[in-house]
Amino acid sequence: MGMKNSPKGPRNPLTTLLCVSTGAVILLLAIPLVTAQAPLVPLPAPPTAPPAPQPPRFVVVLDAAHGGDDPGGPLGSQPEKAFTLALSVRLRSLLGARGIQVLTTRESDATLDTNRRAEIANHANAQACLSLHASMTGTGIHVFVSALAPAPATRFPAWKTAQAASITRSLALAGLINATLKQAGMTVALGRTALPAVDSMTCPALAIEVAPDPSAGANPADSFSDPAYQARIAEALAAALLEWKTEAQQP
Repeated sequence: MGMKNSPKGPRNPLTTLLCVSTGAVILLLAIPLVTAQAPLVPLPAPPTAPPAPQPPRFVVVLDAAHGGDDPGGPLGSQPEKAFTLALSVRLRSLLGARGIQVLTTRESDATLDTNRRAEIANHANAQACLSLHASMTGTGIHVFVSALAPAPATRFPAWKTAQAASITRSLALAGLINATLKQAGMTVALGRTALPAVDSMTCPALAIEVAPDPSAGANPADSFSDPAYQARIAEALAAALLEWKTEAQQP
């Protein structure tokens, strides 16, 4: 019996190519896709704005003279120590309402020596100190600057002459207060003298001595019990210190 020819003839080249290509595609799909990734680099933080410059700290020290065992001079029906404390309290309130930080040497009828008064002002690093006094002598307001001669600042100023480095600034403060009091219609006298408490202070410092109101009439001592007179003085001093603060904070 003769052999039959196989029904399978030679393959078409195109069919072979399609089969190979299809297998390659299936193989490629079976291989996981791996791609190289660059390491993540964190973005730099945005630059922060520099903090706004803060205005320099501004402190006023009010020193109510006398107190406790030291009554001061007589002012009609009240001692000097009572009047200076009342004026200090009134002025402190006005300055606080204007945003000025105030430190007082005494808030009551306490005995305080001159060294302690200077220590309080120096420790506060104050920009101004007013030592408040009163007298039956003369009229109006007397503004006193230390009689010390100006001297350069030193790292360790000598006690009782520490004010010498601030004399120039103290004279400028006195001129400002003089002008403000006069604008308020008050009589003002300027002077220089030895001031035991002020002479040891390292900040611009003055002694403010209140005398009777020139328009007080027959009894000048009545000025010290007159709330309107006290208010005029305190308002003028507060206005001067506010201007002093503004000038101090200017570049």
